[in-house]
Amino acid sequence: MRSMRNKPPSNETAKERFKRLATSRTNGVLKQLKVLGNCSNRSVYAYEEEDIAKIFSEIERKVRETKSKFHFPKSKEFKL
Repeated sequence: MRSMRNKPPSNETAKERFKRLATSRTNGVLKQLKVLGNCSNRSVYAYEEEDIAKIFSEIERKVRETKSKFHFPKSKEFKL
């Protein structure tokens, strides 16, 4: 259940809703990237360059996939 603090205004426009959610979700992604960066401390963690390449290859693939959704949104219905 949502707390009252997180309840969006009932008269919120689609643009306002997008800005609110996109800002929050972007900040969440950025925070998680910062947390991932903490794993770079070689005095605490052991890793190979191959591990880093796999991690960032997957992150970059997902960024491209997500970005493409904004440019080429999927159709909601079949059209012939």
